[in-house]
Amino acid sequence: MKRPPIIDPNRSYTFRDYFEMNVPTRELLPYFGYTLQVKNCTLPKSTTDLSYFAGLKERLEISITIAPLSNEAARREVLVAPILLYVGGFLQTTVDIEYPLNVNKQLKGKLDYYLRRNGNLLIIEAKHDDMTRGFTQLAVELIALDQWLDDDDKPLYGIVTIGNAWQFAVLNRATKQICQDIHLYRVPDDLEELLRILIAILEG
Repeated sequence: MKRPPIIDPNRSYTFRDYFEMNVPTRELLPYFGYTLQVKNCTLPKSTTDLSYFAGLKERLEISITIAPLSNEAARREVLVAPILLYVGGFLQTTVDIEYPLNVNKQLKGKLDYYLRRNGNLLIIEAKHDDMTRGFTQLAVELIALDQWLDDDDKPLYGIVTIGNAWQFAVLNRATKQICQDIHLYRVPDDLEELLRILIAILEG
């Protein structure tokens, strides 16, 4: 029996639908003309002084002890939003939350977090516990951004996170290839390293 196509070309899909489909990222991306590589991605790291972030790690540690991370909303409010708002404040840039993006009927929905600074972009998809399916949704969101933005040779960066673990994705716009980083950044333990990457991405 012939296997039915992963995507129905006549159906409308939101970004969330790709999470619910539970299809391996590697099998889904070719439908849109992209490929996946799982490896150590090349991520920039800032050497800037991080004194602005003094106390953030302690704040996160306290928050974890008093707020159970029992659902996606809790993880976003306790661990994700504070970090991104600090980064936005440090770089004096807007942190858009639930940013609407509509490219076509199969690439539309809301980005959990969307940061922009001087043409440098970063999107974050926050989940409760399933980073594997969350990465698939993030990859589709990066594809939507790639098709929505003007042509540019700058890579597009994204993150899937469950709050205490963050994983990066990098879309090479020229090759239509998405790199899934094999390294996870733990919060609060790897907070400084994570901050240096976030800042470097947005500083360009």
